[in-house]
Amino acid sequence: MTDILARTDTADGVSDNPHHERRWLILVILGLAQLMVALDATVVNIALPTAQHDLGFSDGARQWIVTAYALAFGSLLLIGGRLSDLFGRKWTFIVGLFGFAVASAIGGAAVNFGMLVTARAVQGGFAALLAPAGLSLLTTTFTEAKERGKAFGIYGAIAGGGASLGLILGGFLTEYASWRWTMFVNLIFAGITIVGGFILLHHSREAVRPKLDIPGTVIVSAGLFALVYGFSHAQSAGWADSLTIAFLVIAAVLLAAFVVLQTRVANPLLPLRIILDRNRGGAFLAMFAAAAGMFGVFLFLTYYLQLILGYSALMTGVAFLPMTGTLIVTASVASAALAPKVSPRLMIPAGMILSAGGMALLTRIGLNTSYVSHVLPGTLLLGIGLGLVFAPAFSIATLGVRPEDSGVASAAVNTMQQVGGSIGTALLNTLAATAVAGFITSHGGQPASQLVNAGAQLHSYSVTFWVSAAVFAVGGVLVALILRPGVPSFEATDGPLVVA
Repeated sequence: MTDILARTDTADGVSDNPHHERRWLILVILGLAQLMVALDATVVNIALPTAQHDLGFSDGARQWIVTAYALAFGSLLLIGGRLSDLFGRKWTFIVGLFGFAVASAIGGAAVNFGMLVTARAVQGGFAALLAPAGLSLLTTTFTEAKERGKAFGIYGAIAGGGASLGLILGGFLTEYASWRWTMFVNLIFAGITIVGGFILLHHSREAVRPKLDIPGTVIVSAGLFALVYGFSHAQSAGWADSLTIAFLVIAAVLLAAFVVLQTRVANPLLPLRIILDRNRGGAFLAMFAAAAGMFGVFLFLTYYLQLILGYSALMTGVAFLPMTGTLIVTASVASAALAPKVSPRLMIPAGMILSAGGMALLTRIGLNTSYVSHVLPGTLLLGIGLGLVFAPAFSIATLGVRPEDSGVASAAVNTMQQVGGSIGTALLNTLAATAVAGFITSHGGQPASQLVNAGAQLHSYSVTFWVSAAVFAVGGVLVALILRPGVPSFEATDGPLVVA
């Protein structure tokens, strides 16, 4: 079977890839779509207090604005990826964009909590269509080794830096326009991308079209939903809560049943050959660990900047700019230059260890420390580390898959990132709450003074940064053990990736 990354040059030197001549313009629209999805993970967060005041919903309901998006996105990614394999990547991508835009418009016009949370859930569902379709289009458009490195460097930079850019955009729109524009802004991104998709993308179906695995779809969607919900519920109710335990147990049972089912059906939703390859498995683990650890930066460093240093929402977003800039430069330049020559077994773990070092540096923050001396060095190191992780991990995770599996392989790496982020957020929030309670208990048992409260918060931030550092470090070691030595060949077949 012809591999998805086989050369596209014919005997007369003319490419038979219909996207070849327009590949860099296609990268622009795919990058815009990925930026929109990445932004939406954080752009609404800063606007939540304002939206809560405007619509009059409770503190308990507020988390569901974020959770509804994560639940739909995380649980539907695999079926979204398989649909792009079935119906074609172009139309799955465009339908996902259109649905995302409509949901954003409804959310921006929301008149009550129910309307807003429903719009967020629908956004997540359509994001599960467009994200894997976009990555699959990138995989099939860039097939030459050097150009693929550049393209995935840019794409990885957007995926890694988009969340921090969302903080800036969310703060700017909330402060100078309205919280509703954190939703309406998606119409601009989606409009440009839809037009570009219609003009630039070519519709094609693979000669071999997999049938839809209905039982597998139902089981894995329910399992991922239970997993994400269980960890999200743990943030507010704790790990010992009966509902948290029930959902996590249900998730474990369903996901185990899904794995068994995939070995027995003729047309599996997620063929195990995709995830059992060592290089792809290592890339999936790297994305999971990086997403879990990275949320320690965005969540608790945001708290520190706003609650301790007194930054505004906009200035908090600006404070993340150096990390974002460093990540973009590292991913787009270093990855393009290193990926064709340096083994991912060296590059990705090195990025994970550098990220661990950045998190360790952030544990030095205090009540009177400055941004330049105690925050900036850690975030710059994080930017370098994450830039070395995201671009090569996205590339390796989709390298060498069969054409008819490219959508679901792209969905699998997105799923690992989404689930990693959900688990990381829940775990770190729980540890932070425990650290606050322990600090207060050790200082008299009552939050009697503002100084004690601030000290408790700082202690919780330090604990979460150390845990995030440990996640990065352990993840880096495991990834180094899993990945194969050598540079993966871009002439790989569907089996284990050949190394040069």
